[in-house]
Amino acid sequence: MAESLQKAFFGVMALSLAAIAVELVPVSRQSEAWNRCLDTTSRFLSTLHKLQDTGEVGREAIAVNICNGAVHYNKSNK
Repeated sequence: MAESLQKAFFGVMALSLAAIAVELVPVSRQSEAWNRCLDTTSRFLSTLHKLQDTGEVGREAIAVNICNGAVHYNKSNK
């Protein structure tokens, strides 16, 4: 009786672990896409002459804002 109960617990644990692994796949893909966005945007911002004085940390902060979707427009240029 105790042996069959132990096998059932192991089965439940295996199914739970598999379900958790399946749930983590979209998170992994999203983080991969975000990292790609950050790398590409950082490289692009480093080529802009206006941002050369900003420094690496400043350009990375701008890249994080862009990849998060927080792009702000200057209202006076509309």
